[in-house]
Amino acid sequence: MQRRTKIAVLGAVLLLVTGATGSAMAYGTDSHPHREAAALTGTAKLYRVAGDDITFSFDAHLAAKDNANPLKATGTFRWSHYAANSEGGWAKAKVDCLLTGGRVAVVSGVITDTDLTGVKGHRVGISVHDTGGVDRLGYSWAASEDMGPKDLPKCISAAPFEKVKKGTGDFRVVPWQPGF
Repeated sequence: MQRRTKIAVLGAVLLLVTGATGSAMAYGTDSHPHREAAALTGTAKLYRVAGDDITFSFDAHLAAKDNANPLKATGTFRWSHYAANSEGGWAKAKVDCLLTGGRVAVVSGVITDTDLTGVKGHRVGISVHDTGGVDRLGYSWAASEDMGPKDLPKCISAAPFEKVKKGTGDFRVVPWQPGF
């Protein structure tokens, strides 16, 4: 009888320790110091009736140590847009700001590499809504015929108005917890 009691107590202690450790890791407390403060990752194609090939990819991160300053975000994002006749281009930007809330992210960056004329050095912003189904995306140049103003403020974009092509979106947004 005494042996059964010891085994039951030991089992209960192990369950409590395992549960507490798992809960702490899930919430990103100090027992899991590598959790990012915010992130936007993934790739998707936009849906267009005309059949344009439009792809956006993100690898943007805000380290936990920089939680108080989304302007310290790092990484890159890139996109390409080719019409059915193969005309179009691509660009890559270096991240300079990342803000996330729930399943929505806004990232901005400066174009560092591209085959488009006259846009290298321009800041652009992109928004993503990670719906868990058909994701959505928006971009700062939506209402303009070019990439927009070179001096666009950091972390500015249009609402995520475009639908991602079904079956292509794997965006993942890590929500920011600013702590104020």
